Amino acid sequence: MNAPDRFELFLLGDGEKKITEAIDTRTPNSSIFTILKEDHTLANLLRAHLLKDPHVTFAGYRVPHPLFATIELRVQTDGTLTPKEAVIGIAKSLVAELGQLSREFTKEFELRKMVTGAAADTNQGQQ
Repeated sequence: MNAPDRFELFLLGDGEKKITEAIDTRTPNSSIFTILKEDHTLANLLRAHLLKDPHVTFAGYRVPHPLFATIELRVQTDGTLTPKEAVIGIAKSLVAELGQLSREFTKEFELRKMVTGAAADTNQGQQ
């Protein structure tokens, strides 16, 4: 079969870098970031949040081949900041946002567990 081994979809090989930047000389303030071992999930999240940044004039991505977990993210800015600075800033804000989501989810889960545990204790006491 032509598909790579499953572990090759998420484990970096020896000497592989997770992300590389290639400055695009055809358009000003533009770079192409190649991100290994990732798919549409991360690419679309980055693209959507980059487009909310007022200094980003273009953000798009493509998956060069469906069998390989590689994405190419193209970012163009207005020159106020570099594409690399824009991607780093968005990545940091996403990490903070997802951390907050994780904390809120855990809190709600624990509260739900306490409520259902208390309800189960009440039901057992009535029997």
